[in-house]
Amino acid sequence: MIRLDNVHKAFGSKRVLQGLTLDVARGESCVIIGGSGTGKSVCLKCVLGLVTPDSGSITVDGQDVQSGDRDAFLARFGMLFQGGALFDSLPVWQNVAFRLQRGPQKRPKAQAREIAIEKLRRVGLKPDVADLFPSELSGGMQKRVGLARAIAAEPEIIFFDEPTTGLDPIMSGVINDLIREIVTEMGATALTITHDMRSVRAIADKVAMLHEGVIRWHGPVAQIDTADDPYLRQFVNGDAEGPIAAVR
Repeated sequence: MIRLDNVHKAFGSKRVLQGLTLDVARGESCVIIGGSGTGKSVCLKCVLGLVTPDSGSITVDGQDVQSGDRDAFLARFGMLFQGGALFDSLPVWQNVAFRLQRGPQKRPKAQAREIAIEKLRRVGLKPDVADLFPSELSGGMQKRVGLARAIAAEPEIIFFDEPTTGLDPIMSGVINDLIREIVTEMGATALTITHDMRSVRAIADKVAMLHEGVIRWHGPVAQIDTADDPYLRQFVNGDAEGPIAAVR
């Protein structure tokens, strides 16, 4: 469903992606792990066509991400942002229905609200939350609203950017379980970037370790504890000593 082939991207003298190659199968949940500044977010932006690679190719379902109808292309995606990225001036239901009230998927207001409330229920929020504003919600509730918005238009592909950042361990577990359940129910292809190994174990089918702009290791989540790659071992175990520290 998603294919990156030998992708390079630099910003001035800063070489971020240095030959990244990765395949994500249709219906698969792939999690990209790696330290800060290794290019995880740039990778997502390249797939969305928001950043143009210097070289290499990226296709989604066989289509080059830089070609064709941009609106139709982006309509295939849902996104859960790291900081929630909710609109402070809009009530919760309008945040969830934001895409449904714009562009080619525009729905009547009443229908958009109904869908929003249904998606809020799906992420464990009661209908009376719909008319509140984001500032009236806890961090965990805001994250759930962001998840409801990500799935509101029934996307084929969902991106999750550090989905548990800022949440306590219990709420992180709740969000991880919701992501896994929803992705499975929808049959969506999911691509997640995270530092949280609990999230990795909860939501991944496959794991890709990104370091210095390339995929160091890629395989089933069940193999991350037995793989012999020293970079992967150091990251998974959270060791201070190892090859990652040595190159900093």
